[in-house]
Amino acid sequence: MLDTVEGQYGDLLLPEETGFLEAYRRLGFDAQCLYVRLISRVGPWFRELRLHYPELGAITPAVDDLLQAGLAEQAAGLSVEDLGGLCSVAELSTLYATRAADKASLLQQISQVESSETGALDTLIAADCARVIAPAKTDVVNLLQLLFFGNRRQGLTDFVLSDLGVARYYPYALDRGQRLFPRRETLEAYLDCAACEDQWHVLLEQGDEKGIRELAVAMSCTAIRDPAVQHRWDRLYNRVARQLERMGESQLALTLYSLSQRHPARERSARLFEKVGAHSQAEQLCETIEAQPWCEDERDASRRILPRVRRKLYGGSTSRRRDQFDQFVLSLPHSDVRVERQVAQKLSGDWQQVRYVENQLMTALFGLAFWEQIFAPVPGAFNNPYQSVPADMYEQDFAANRRELLDSRLAELSTLSLDVELPNRWRSYQGFQCRWVNWRVISEELVTNAAAVIPREHLLAIWQRILFDPRENRRGFPDLLALGSRPGDYQMIEVKGPGDTLQDSQKRWLRFFREQGIPAAVAHVQWSDD
Repeated sequence: MLDTVEGQYGDLLLPEETGFLEAYRRLGFDAQCLYVRLISRVGPWFRELRLHYPELGAITPAVDDLLQAGLAEQAAGLSVEDLGGLCSVAELSTLYATRAADKASLLQQISQVESSETGALDTLIAADCARVIAPAKTDVVNLLQLLFFGNRRQGLTDFVLSDLGVARYYPYALDRGQRLFPRRETLEAYLDCAACEDQWHVLLEQGDEKGIRELAVAMSCTAIRDPAVQHRWDRLYNRVARQLERMGESQLALTLYSLSQRHPARERSARLFEKVGAHSQAEQLCETIEAQPWCEDERDASRRILPRVRRKLYGGSTSRRRDQFDQFVLSLPHSDVRVERQVAQKLSGDWQQVRYVENQLMTALFGLAFWEQIFAPVPGAFNNPYQSVPADMYEQDFAANRRELLDSRLAELSTLSLDVELPNRWRSYQGFQCRWVNWRVISEELVTNAAAVIPREHLLAIWQRILFDPRENRRGFPDLLALGSRPGDYQMIEVKGPGDTLQDSQKRWLRFFREQGIPAAVAHVQWSDD
């Protein structure tokens, strides 16, 4: 991790951060491992007596090395709360010769005995005959983790737990020219937003509505220091605005939504306009969404809102058209076998093969077709060598960030024989980590058979729809793929057991298939032995 961060961001690191790298690298192996263990655990304080890592050997020399290097600190005092985190109820009862119904009551009694933090520490040290320590420089570690992962959600635990020794990651390019934070100013702007986000979480947890309103006003007046972090502010605008809605602060919520360029800002704004009776504004916003939707969910919401506000504005009524999908009914006996597999078996006599693929096949074909574009060197897409998709894979601007590459690839695919191209891609990339391709399920044979029968125009249409909204359109595909013996002779089949209904994502795909002339149907199963 440190090598990757230094290679990508060495020119942006401050003296304290480069000093940490040097200090850590000077440590012995056991001390390095102990430091990683400590910063990966919930602290901040640890009893030396309780540090048991057989693979490290003696702990005391490693602790000495950390203290000497300034990468650990020895406690000068402990609050009663810290003491409670370090000791069990039984240990606390023994230390203070007292008992209580629970730990909270016990700590309350101890707080009346201990007049200072040094007293609690002295009591524990006297019992352990060992030190109480905490890892130092954790703020630097957090920064380095941010630079490595590109977000604050992941940390060393993710890095350690991932099976890096077994997983093969595609050798995409990592270079400073495409890094997430091109300048130190961009990093500082990101940290500004992170600090505001932390403040928001505290206020929300405390239920401090006055504080939330004040934060929202401050956010609405704060200029974003760097456009590269706009998307992060957008998410925070949306979260805070949604809470303001719940608090009845509609106008302030609309102000924050107007600053955001991310879903669901426009949808929520349209709903608020409708709620407060501003139907003309709701209509105008829905028309904007219809013209240039950000994602599937936004488009669906707009199509539900727009008829309602137009009825308010112009009167009359608009009946909502019911979906009419091709469908058929099958009567099957109850079985422990999944209903989808039962249907596949039932239909196998009518087709050359019927495969239970659900979302796996179409997403895999997409991943194989656009592999090089997915793993293309785009600014901020790849932060470390262990990613199975780019960081923006499921963002609404994924396609926009690669528009020329994708347009070129679509034009190329429109001229290729996909029954040759896709199996070739399968062989080239087989085994590399990619969230679009489940290699345990997707065989070369399945890819070859599907590409030989499904018309190229149909696959291109499906892939273009996935590109519009990769997050949402990676799901909702029919359960089964029935393949015949000649090109174009196929059908996708969604299986619904008794009482099952179509999900929104499934309805969207079925509508799309109907519009594109792609053969698809819904199989409704009835139990023959009921």
